[in-house]
Amino acid sequence: MTTAAHPHPQNSSAVTTRVEWLTHFAGTDLQDLCAATEQAILDGNGFGWLKAPPRDKLESYWRGVLLVPERDLVVARYDGTIVGSAQLVRPPANNEAQAFAAQVTTFFVAPFARGHGLAHGLLDAIDVRAAERGFEAIELNVRDTQKAAIALYEKCGYVRWATKKKYAKVNAAFVVGHYYAKEVVPSQSTATGAATDSDSKVARMARRR
Repeated sequence: MTTAAHPHPQNSSAVTTRVEWLTHFAGTDLQDLCAATEQAILDGNGFGWLKAPPRDKLESYWRGVLLVPERDLVVARYDGTIVGSAQLVRPPANNEAQAFAAQVTTFFVAPFARGHGLAHGLLDAIDVRAAERGFEAIELNVRDTQKAAIALYEKCGYVRWATKKKYAKVNAAFVVGHYYAKEVVPSQSTATGAATDSDSKVARMARRR
């Protein structure tokens, strides 16, 4: 978990931000995550969605994420409210040939909460968890229109290995997409201690920045 105080852009009061792994929804977590997702979709980062689906479908999607053993969900909080997410997705058990690599998906921070290091914090958490899970690589793909995300990926060590001209189709026009990968050095952490170790390591990263 990471915690840091930053000035609010509107009223200059201190706000609290943190990144944490989520295993269940409490309070308004589900509603807040859905609201942030809707903003991300409107901003052009819809994880495949071109427009926000009905709220009940979004709620079903996120509830389902927590039920899938191969998916770990990390969220970003701004003053306690969930404003972003990322998932570390492990390969299915039958895909032994690619068991060395995990995938990142649903990576976003809502527009109003950007500029506080939360996106970087999410990727830091992904790095630590992937190493703890014994992975040797993390892979992801992104639309060419997501310039800020691409810049952050490259700053964090992701290397572009392929480009697809017809990656997505938005408003009847094809959008270019890019594929990235990052090498990871597996750690010696056990799966039972992974969540706590992840939080402490990410906190140390935050204090160093």
